[in-house]
Amino acid sequence: MDVFSSAFLVALVAGALRQTTPLLFTALGGMFNERAGVVNIALEGIINFGALAAAVTVQLVEAPYLAQDPNVRIWWIPWLGVLAAMVVGTLVAWIHAVVSIRYRADQIVSGTAVNMLSFGLPSIVLLFLYHNTSDSKDIAHRILPMDAYLPFLRDFFSTPVGRILDQSPLVYLAFLLVPVTYYVLFKTPWGLRLRSVGENPEAADSLGINVFWMRYQGVLLSGVLAGLAGAYLSISELNHFTRLMAAGRGFIALAALIFGQWHPLGILGATLLFGFAEAFRILIEGTGILPSPLIQAFPFVLTMLVLAGFIGRARPPAAIGKPYEK
Repeated sequence: MDVFSSAFLVALVAGALRQTTPLLFTALGGMFNERAGVVNIALEGIINFGALAAAVTVQLVEAPYLAQDPNVRIWWIPWLGVLAAMVVGTLVAWIHAVVSIRYRADQIVSGTAVNMLSFGLPSIVLLFLYHNTSDSKDIAHRILPMDAYLPFLRDFFSTPVGRILDQSPLVYLAFLLVPVTYYVLFKTPWGLRLRSVGENPEAADSLGINVFWMRYQGVLLSGVLAGLAGAYLSISELNHFTRLMAAGRGFIALAALIFGQWHPLGILGATLLFGFAEAFRILIEGTGILPSPLIQAFPFVLTMLVLAGFIGRARPPAAIGKPYEK
């Protein structure tokens, strides 16, 4: 593919938006827990669990309907999968929150344990349901691009700009969350309380703010959004679950969180950077421009270079990673 052609540029921008979406969901979720003073490297595992919950829920719910009519399509079934991913993501985040907030365990160790659990437990679920340890069955009710929901705009979606904008509704939701989270975090009393417990929990406690409850809310919100990222991967971008589906996106989202200075607009810019890098990798892979191993490593090398050049200037919340004792 000619990297200077208009078709390549359209495919690059459209692909970048798709690749940015799970990173943006996850990084915005991580922003809430880290602003509250809790490190959550379990985001990688929560994506995996959310993706599994979404795909399995959709497959189990749609099976009786497809048995009666293989061509039936019911609009609410994929959204039930999205809800399941959010619920499971919240439950997994709650486990991390209890261990790290109530019992004051090492937050890195707790997050690592959740990630390791997400590498093994899905294989057991897949073996029980599908008699293999790597993939779920394909689903019929995936979340389709916008042209499926707005058929009267199909002529527009066939244009270059339309092909860029013909994305899953979850893509639009991810970008819409940027101004929403900015407003919530910086323009509401709740956001002020959340930031205060991440900067100076003793002072916040002296003003009557429940530090523990605010931290729980931050971690649970990260679980909701990381679960959404998993649902996007398994029932929107693809139509099935694959073991280790997060593929490092949770860690890249954490890098974007640091690069973006724990701010929604900074996170948007950082995730777009990584999204373009991943889309570029996908487009040039197999073209022979660069060796395949180098192409596959490109997004991760970029992540390390960005962190190596920026980490010294990043100012995290002052109380991040420090268990609070009343």
